[in-house]
Amino acid sequence: MKYGVGQPVRRKEDTRLVTGQGQYVDDLSFEGLVHASFTRTPHAHAVIREIDIAAAKSMPGVIGILTPEDVAWTGYLPVRVPFKSRDGSDLRQSPKRLLPGDKVRFAGEAVAMVVAETAAQAKDAAEAVMVDYEPLEAAVLVESASSAPPVWDHAPDNLAFDWADGNEAACNEAFARAACRVKIDVVQNRIVPAPMEPRGGVGIYDANGDLLTLYTPTQGSAGVRDKVAHVLNLPADKVRLITPDVGGGFGMKNSLAVELALILIGAKLYRRPVRWSGERLESFLADAHGRDVQMAGEMALDKDGHILAMRLNSSANLGAYMTHVGPLIPSLGLRVMGGVYRVPAVYARVRGYFTNTTTVSSYRGAGRPEAIYITERLMDQAAAVLNLDRLEIRRRNLITPNQLPYRNWRGLSIDSGDFAANLDLAARTAEWESFDRRRRESESRGKKRGRGVSYYFEASGGPAVTEPVVIRFTRDGKVEAVVATQTNGQGHDTVFAQLVCEQLGVPFDSVVVKQGDSADGLSGGGTVGSRSLQTAGSAMTRAMDRVIEKGKVAASQILQAGTAEVAFKRDENGGRFEVTGTKRSISIPELVAVLREDPLPGFENGLDESATFDSPPTFPNGCHICEVEVDPETGTVEICRYVVIDDVGRVINPLIVDGQIHGGIAQGLGQALMEDCRYDPDSGQLSTASFADYVLPRADQMPALDIRYNEVPCKTNPLGVKGAGEAGTIGCLPAIIGAISDAAGVAHIDMPATPEKIWRALNEKREARN
Repeated sequence: MKYGVGQPVRRKEDTRLVTGQGQYVDDLSFEGLVHASFTRTPHAHAVIREIDIAAAKSMPGVIGILTPEDVAWTGYLPVRVPFKSRDGSDLRQSPKRLLPGDKVRFAGEAVAMVVAETAAQAKDAAEAVMVDYEPLEAAVLVESASSAPPVWDHAPDNLAFDWADGNEAACNEAFARAACRVKIDVVQNRIVPAPMEPRGGVGIYDANGDLLTLYTPTQGSAGVRDKVAHVLNLPADKVRLITPDVGGGFGMKNSLAVELALILIGAKLYRRPVRWSGERLESFLADAHGRDVQMAGEMALDKDGHILAMRLNSSANLGAYMTHVGPLIPSLGLRVMGGVYRVPAVYARVRGYFTNTTTVSSYRGAGRPEAIYITERLMDQAAAVLNLDRLEIRRRNLITPNQLPYRNWRGLSIDSGDFAANLDLAARTAEWESFDRRRRESESRGKKRGRGVSYYFEASGGPAVTEPVVIRFTRDGKVEAVVATQTNGQGHDTVFAQLVCEQLGVPFDSVVVKQGDSADGLSGGGTVGSRSLQTAGSAMTRAMDRVIEKGKVAASQILQAGTAEVAFKRDENGGRFEVTGTKRSISIPELVAVLREDPLPGFENGLDESATFDSPPTFPNGCHICEVEVDPETGTVEICRYVVIDDVGRVINPLIVDGQIHGGIAQGLGQALMEDCRYDPDSGQLSTASFADYVLPRADQMPALDIRYNEVPCKTNPLGVKGAGEAGTIGCLPAIIGAISDAAGVAHIDMPATPEKIWRALNEKREARN
């Protein structure tokens, strides 16, 4: 089928988006629209003595100004995860108000909102708000947070939690008898998500229905709507959230930004629609960042290179305020540590610290890149100590097919995969055995060549939330697939249409994916954790099964089948219900039309159906092999070869999956080579507050990617699919750093491996030899 499952169908939404027909929140226009701007503190930590709005309030165009006193009635932004430290104590909270009434806790925190007739007037007045601060010493770096001044009085050592899991006694015993013990300290550098579209929104109040409506880019309307309702002390049905087109999310747009709740308050207070369009500087200062973890890992092995145990001690920077998932990322995100290897014993301890920096939350991979990075870097260290080929040490430890389902240290039941086949195919594709020849050729040109390998493994699925889908047939002949997930660049409109086209046999162009409006009444887990296809896609499959069964019953009556069986068949002409042994048949559109004009008893809603799906995690996995050349005179890196063998289960659309892998590797490459969000350690000022200082990868720095798929269907959902959205990021970090370290001839270079760092490592090695 041309548009069916497995076909590389071009994204149907792209023509609209690339020709300027997209509808992002900044494209929306409303009668009487006014604009909001925020006064932000220049201090990382300070007591608020007084806020003087008199001068700002008298400026041209100003409609009103909200200060902390005006919104003291609102609730706290929720952190409602059940989370305990290893001693059984509760998580130390970071009670975030919409506007802080006592202290500011990071540079860029909003302290007042100005609403004015134009954006320029609002910005001018926001700058005229006078705030008297008493500056305080700031806690900035995670490595010194425990001895720094407290961000919160109830956390004098800045410790939010001290979490541990695993079998500490078994790990200690394994390390005591190990023939080989290796350790490594690594840095997960802090990352700015930097989506193409910054945050923003329009708040509207309808006095007739006492309804607040928020237009804003999210990764799932219902979830963010619930957070808005919570902080505004409202029932959920008094808030409607509409997500238009979204210009990238990467985890950051799954949380509630205080600015969005504040513009809703402004809309109700001033009875005008209020727009806030975040500027890039605001995005750098106040958006949730990612990563920022210091990790100390150890691995114990026997003399033949078989893993006996792993243990980890890490410290995570949470920022001044936690999001609803903040504590989970550096802790429960470690559930994939150990990867697809047989690891008899694991123990992990994680301390989460408050600092006077903006929130650290989800970023592409959310804990799994950290877990696989430490695992794979330890494997490289062990290979070096035991004088084993880096492929061989991995091969010796891989879970074998006859050991599936395999339960890992966190209880994940790995149901499917052919790990050795992926490793071997990657090695052949990358021509691993002929590397020495390429290395000599590079040396003849004065370059140093290195190679890195990583075997990534992840648990995709995000929150354990029931995912709903509704299939509806409209009067104009369209088939609506209503979902609670939210595309923000993944191609949902196309992939979900392929599923409907394949299963129901309706024209591809007749399928309309409806998403983004909480008024549709669907509440699911949103688009996080690479979960959309395995959850919403599976629910969609179930709903269409029900459509077909319902259609058979209706067709049997309309076609007067009597006792004869009615079958549903699909061919190049579409899907039809057919009375077996006769030529009597009716297509789905024809049956829908008949039922609409003359409904049968029990078919008042025609063939419309709904379903839900509770998806356990799926386990994408695969092998990345990277080759680099390093210029020893400058430390610059060129990625010469990059091979990916992916098992993402059944591939619904290889073109879209390729795009997801490309995007994931691009973001991983950025973290590995250049992206580094830095704060001044004394003042807490953000040093990398623009793209002049915070470097993103360019197209000419991306290598050609050789991506191939080994489709091993997942056994826990009807589609057989596994997540693909974060796989590229998870796999590429250790592959790139492994290759650079190999080229430089050193055990490890921390991310980002900038030219300066590489040049210094090479220089230090030369000086040590001399």
